[in-house]
Amino acid sequence: MTLGEGVQLVTFVVLSLMAIGFALGVVWAPSIVYSGFLLGGVFLSMAGLYLLLNADFVAAAQVLIYVGAVNVLILFAIMLVNRRYNFAPLKLGWLRNGVTAVVCLGLFALLAAMAFDTPWELQPIQPLSSVLVMGGHFFSDYLLPFELASVLLLMALIGAIVLARREFAAPQAGEGDLSLLERARPQFESATETEAELVSTR
Repeated sequence: MTLGEGVQLVTFVVLSLMAIGFALGVVWAPSIVYSGFLLGGVFLSMAGLYLLLNADFVAAAQVLIYVGAVNVLILFAIMLVNRRYNFAPLKLGWLRNGVTAVVCLGLFALLAAMAFDTPWELQPIQPLSSVLVMGGHFFSDYLLPFELASVLLLMALIGAIVLARREFAAPQAGEGDLSLLERARPQFESATETEAELVSTR
């Protein structure tokens, strides 16, 4: 094993342990906000693994789309609609947890057996940047789907802005029981109207 192979192996082990640790933190974190932040750590660890495979375009897309867009959107939705619910304990909850653990362990054992039994063929990697290849396909063969995806993202952005600026009527419940979107927004009078009222009272 050369020095380069040793560095790659150590980097792979570190990134894999980071991804597994962050994923367990997403499931076991006591706060959903912490789970959202730990999910960003999972995405970054996966981007590092893509870099080890010389998939630089996929790694950049992982960081820009999943970390920069999807994860930020999840955190924004969690913090915006921060309602608390009191969940009643489930009947036979221990049985459900046991069945879930058995299924997860069985799936892990199946994937591990498939990974060890598969005859992996190691081939030399061609020194060609995937950014050039995929960029050429995006703007030649897949130009129309690429533009349609851009239009759909723009429509989603406009819809999010409309929903965020929507006026909500004040319900009968108290302010403390409502989320941020459900609370009534205060109406402020303009400076000209205030000055006109002062002049009329004089």
